[in-house]
Amino acid sequence: MNVKDLKEYKYNGARSLVLLHEKYLTSLLQTWREAKRLNIKLPKTDDEDYESLETLLRHILRAAGRYMIWMCDKLNLPDPEIEPAPEPDNIEEEAEKYLEHLLIKWRTPLAEVEEDKFNSPTYTSRWGVEYCIDAMLEHAVMHPIRHEYQLRNLMKL
Repeated sequence: MNVKDLKEYKYNGARSLVLLHEKYLTSLLQTWREAKRLNIKLPKTDDEDYESLETLLRHILRAAGRYMIWMCDKLNLPDPEIEPAPEPDNIEEEAEKYLEHLLIKWRTPLAEVEEDKFNSPTYTSRWGVEYCIDAMLEHAVMHPIRHEYQLRNLMKL
């Protein structure tokens, strides 16, 4: 996908965050593949999303879809029709295809939303934190960055 393929948005800040999300999800997948090749083990935790590299990747991709679904719901936009993330058993084989699906589904839902709708009101996230749409977009961008940073640090050990 090319940046030029992404149409103009009423709020260019949202367009920029969509493109950053795309960039960092793509980068994360490359780093994840390297961690997998190196057989990196995640630290022990009770969090089921961190049981393995496969569950971690599913967590990241599933969250990306859920962020957009949440934003569309709060803005009363049509369902973006994002498919469920692949199961951990299939994630390695299906990740690239699913990522392409996610990136396509992320490109258009917010394009016609006026800038003021991104900053007010706020809404409660699934984990109980208040976010405006702009803050949720920023959160969505940072999510793969944080996990890529985590994986890169584990690869240094």
